[in-house]
Order: sequence, then C-alpha cells, then structure tokens
Amino acid sequence: MRLPIAFLLALASFSTHAAEPFWKQGMTDERHEITVYRSASCGCCKGWIDHLKEHNFDVKDVTVADVNPYKQNLKVPRQAASCHTAVIDGVVIEGHVPAQDIKRVVADKQGIRLLTVPAMPSGTPGMDMPGAPKDDFKVFAISNDNNISIYNSYSDY
Repeated sequence: MRLPIAFLLALASFSTHAAEPFWKQGMTDERHEITVYRSASCGCCKGWIDHLKEHNFDVKDVTVADVNPYKQNLKVPRQAASCHTAVIDGVVIEGHVPAQDIKRVVADKQGIRLLTVPAMPSGTPGMDMPGAPKDDFKVFAISNDNNISIYNSYSDY
C-alpha cells in the first residue's frame, strides 16, 4: 500500500511536534547557581543534574565518597533523605525535586529551609527513563521552625 506524501509529511510533523515532556514545562531563561553533592556512581543523580541544566541552573557538581556527612551537616532528617543533596540560596534540596519547585521556593523566600522528595519515586526528574512508570509523589517542605508541609503534589503527569 502506498501512502500519499502529504499524509507522510503530516505524520512526521505530528510526531516531531508532540507535547513536550512534562518536566520541560515552566522552562525560563532565569539562571540560578546550585551546588549538588552526590556519589560518582549514581546515574539518576546525573539525570537530575541534566534536568537542572535544562532549566538554566549553573550546577556545581561535587562528587563525594559519602553523601551522608553533608546530609547531617545540612540537617536533612533521615525520613526526608534521598540519593543526592543540593544547596541553593541557603535552601537545601533533597532528592528528585523538580526544577520548577526549586525556582518557586527561591523566588518566594517563604522561610523554607528544605525541599525534599524522599526516596526515589519512579518518573521524577532523573528517574524518568523511557518506559518507567510515573509514580504519584509529593514534594515536602520543612520550614525554618521545622514544620513539615506538602509543597507540591504530582499525579497523572
């Protein structure tokens, strides 16, 4: 069966202009400096750093033998821990927090000392490999006076 050239061109155009991946939404030209502490062997940390760079973060990538002393010094509670720890404008970022939430917390200056996505939910930035399930997850905030709240929730993304 031969398909008309117009149909093939329309099909090619559709596939190349399909919706952007969810984590590319909210991209701006705004630049931010962030320091990330991670293990050299962690691939998902590299994926998260790539996500930050796509959102115009200037990343100081610090590979360390053990991230735990950094977590302890930055007062990351064990229940909030993930695989990497970052610092931006005095706010600690733990785990696979979306760039959009990091930009918002820096802009809002709401007295939040830590944003975290505990553990490593599938589908989060850096954990969003092709074919991976997209788990529902929450970004938690810990305030300067240690109150915990839900900063953002993700489902059906």
